[in-house]
Amino acid sequence: MPTQGELFNGCTVALVTPFKGDDEVDLDALGGLVDWHVEQGTHAISPVGTTGESPTLSHEEHERVIETVVQRAAGRARVMAGTGSNATSEAVRLTKFAQRAGADGALLVAPYYNRPSQEGLYAHYARISEASDLPLVLYNVPGRTARNIEPATVERLSRVARIVAIKEASGSLDQVSEIRMRTDLTILSGDDSLTLPMLAVGAGGVVSVAANLVPRQVMAMIAAFEQGDLEGARRRHLELFPLCRDLLSIAANPIPVKAAMGLLGRIDGRMRLPLCPPDEAGLMTLRSSLRRHGLLGD
Repeated sequence: MPTQGELFNGCTVALVTPFKGDDEVDLDALGGLVDWHVEQGTHAISPVGTTGESPTLSHEEHERVIETVVQRAAGRARVMAGTGSNATSEAVRLTKFAQRAGADGALLVAPYYNRPSQEGLYAHYARISEASDLPLVLYNVPGRTARNIEPATVERLSRVARIVAIKEASGSLDQVSEIRMRTDLTILSGDDSLTLPMLAVGAGGVVSVAANLVPRQVMAMIAAFEQGDLEGARRRHLELFPLCRDLLSIAANPIPVKAAMGLLGRIDGRMRLPLCPPDEAGLMTLRSSLRRHGLLGD
């Protein structure tokens, strides 16, 4: 049996939130995405994170997305629900809801915009851990939150009950190495292009944007590494790298991945303001990348 920290080893997809009509969440399309990921063998699903456009969802929509994903997954894939907020009380409320809905864990982005101190970050996560029995995954993405969860703070938090893992998206392998040195937390890559290097220094998997498009290829790279096939893992990493690069470079996540899914006909592809579709140059780059990867015909 895996430990709680190992529940999300491997590939967890950072799931998009589809919309329809007049900016309405498309729950039918959302359920279809869950079914598709189960068919693909996706190990775990993480709804309503950054890729799921959580900042523009109402509280009711946020809860309905979590509930829909849990119910549709029906134990066929684990669910790591995004429940973070820059208000501790809101993160507590969402995490409690995710537990009642039947999620397997909660992903908690560091409080954004208000830039708490390291002590404030510690107190924020400690308060959430007191309020829920769910396994909790810290999410460090300083490029969006304007605050890094320092390794010393991660070490303190590793001793807090129910905190079992960290999604690390600082872009620093040194930071990943220091967290691995200081703690036994499961480390999950938050950057697709850095997954293989992070595995090499002790990460256990990835919360992947690219897996919205190519989950089997992401899983195959991780499996090759775990089986000691380093050359195979490197080859798969280099095959994935151009797609991962394009999903990051054209515009802010999740604009490129939603546009790509729209081009492939998997979802409508629309997004909520203030996000808007890529310009024509960006779309041309995406089309080229998808064709090169064998996902889109001429």
